[in-house]
Formats: sequence, C-alpha cells, structure tokens
Amino acid sequence: MSNDTAGDKLCSVDFEISGHVQGVCFRMYTEKEGLRLGLCGWVKNTNKGTVIGQIQGPADMVREMKVWLSKEGSPTCRITRASFTNERAIDKLQLSGFKTRF
Repeated sequence: MSNDTAGDKLCSVDFEISGHVQGVCFRMYTEKEGLRLGLCGWVKNTNKGTVIGQIQGPADMVREMKVWLSKEGSPTCRITRASFTNERAIDKLQLSGFKTRF
C-alpha cells in the first residue's frame, strides 16, 4: 500500500461549533467520535457558549469528522453553525490522543 494516496495525507483543522452545544455532552461525544475515527485532537467549551477544538489525522477521516461536527454532534445538541479554519497539510501529527480541555 502506497503512502502517497490522498487518504494517507495528514491534515489539521481548527473548529468552532455554535448553537446549543454546552451542557449536552458535546465534548464527550466529540472525543469519542475523534477516537473512533483514529484522530488526534482536543475540544473545549468557550465562555461565549461555543465549543472549539482542533483535529489532526488522515485527510479523509478529518473530512468525516468535519461532517459529524457540523451535522450530528451529541444526541441532544442543536448545531447552528460550524466554522473550520486554519486547515493545512501536516507532515506528522503534532498532538497525541483526543482530550477534553477545561
């Protein structure tokens, strides 16, 4: 298996999710979904009611996580806006594991 395929390329992206996303286990579900997809990253609540974080991993898995963050989230959340910034290719993972920050 070649390491040149698009799915093997690593990327990193920052996110901010708006809506009813605090107090609904959004961070826990984000952590679980990131680990399920084999991604590294972190997630945390902001004092303005949004959830922010960063995800890193294979580009196709990062794409899948972006869809999950913008459309699904935790069972009782209501996502009104998902913003993704600073998306870039990376040579190697700069994070390890998937953590909730406080």
